[in-house]
Amino acid sequence: MLDIVTAPALDGVAHGFFGRPGGVSRPPVEGLNCGFGADDDPDAVRANRRLAADAMIEGADIAAPYQVHSPDVAIATEAWPIDARPTADAVATKTPGLLLGIVTADCAPVLLADREAGVVAAAHAGWRGAIGGVTDKAIGAMIMLGAEPRRIDAAIGPCIAQKSYEVGEDFVTPFEQEDPENMRFFREGSTGKPHFDLESYVAARLAGAGVRSVWMAGEDTYAQPDRYFSFRRATHEGAANYGRQISLIGIAPATR
Repeated sequence: MLDIVTAPALDGVAHGFFGRPGGVSRPPVEGLNCGFGADDDPDAVRANRRLAADAMIEGADIAAPYQVHSPDVAIATEAWPIDARPTADAVATKTPGLLLGIVTADCAPVLLADREAGVVAAAHAGWRGAIGGVTDKAIGAMIMLGAEPRRIDAAIGPCIAQKSYEVGEDFVTPFEQEDPENMRFFREGSTGKPHFDLESYVAARLAGAGVRSVWMAGEDTYAQPDRYFSFRRATHEGAANYGRQISLIGIAPATR
């Protein structure tokens, strides 16, 4: 059975943050691995993406970019072939029946919708993309398609929680230089090193961009190995590879 987190803020919009359960991938990325970079059987990844898409809008294609931890955004009117995906970490559309997808494994997945304009977006917000403004650019792309920030609702899906996200002192510097108030997203952990609250930082960026509402899942990908893939957990365990979960959003086609 698929594990899908949905956001009350996006009620009425086809969307979901998918977890690890379900799917056809085999160890070490068993379950619903939806990342082609996980050294998984490409046919298994395609089958998993098909399962996820059909759970949202049956038969819908997925427009998913090639992610590189950038602030860049692409506008989609149709799905891209795997070998011709744009390099970006956010994607927006106003095309009904098309699902937007991003994959994560600790980074924050962000889904956004302006129901009135019929515009949606999805963003992959790791710390680099987040501080670089990936959510701001996603909102900018939505505005180009007719959305207005005051009508946009946003949801942040499962990502690594602050208690699990220990960082070095040099990690803190660019955030403090951007805005000294960003220090509120750091706290000292048990080892004396800082811990970063990625989810709250992304939420603050979204609120600062003027969106109407921001919902947070509050689920820690690192701490739930049976439910979520995690890059950091795989690294700490010395695993050969790690899977990626997918998050999807789309505008359901009009029914006759």
